[in-house]
Amino acid sequence: MKLSRSGEYALRAMIYLALENERDKNIKVRIQDIAAKEKIPKKFLEAILLKLRKAGLLKSIRGINGGYCLNKKPEDITIGQIIRLIDGPLAPLGCASVTAYTYCDEEPRCGLQKVMREVRDAIAGILDNYTLKDVVDRTIKLRG
Repeated sequence: MKLSRSGEYALRAMIYLALENERDKNIKVRIQDIAAKEKIPKKFLEAILLKLRKAGLLKSIRGINGGYCLNKKPEDITIGQIIRLIDGPLAPLGCASVTAYTYCDEEPRCGLQKVMREVRDAIAGILDNYTLKDVVDRTIKLRG
């Protein structure tokens, strides 16, 4: 698994929104504010936030006091969920994937598939057990 630039930006934007949510539960953050603070190109960020909104992780409010905010509690959003949404399956090979499995003729006699399943399980075991809240708590602690 390799995290794409989109995946990294999605995580950074979600962490930023979760940090703002920690400060004020009713805050709505404008795209340009996220883009400026996280140094993400605005047009690129718009597409990422739209995907996150369509998946139900964010909500957007129009108007002068509008913006984006989390649609779920930070403790209910896993890092694995965000990465899968933006970058697709965590498995390095399609035949080792749970969410996007593809059949391979070599499967019955392929030791590589078994290793890649273990890789997938290890990655998912970590990313699916860390929530946005966990990352926010670590960030706050590091910032002192």
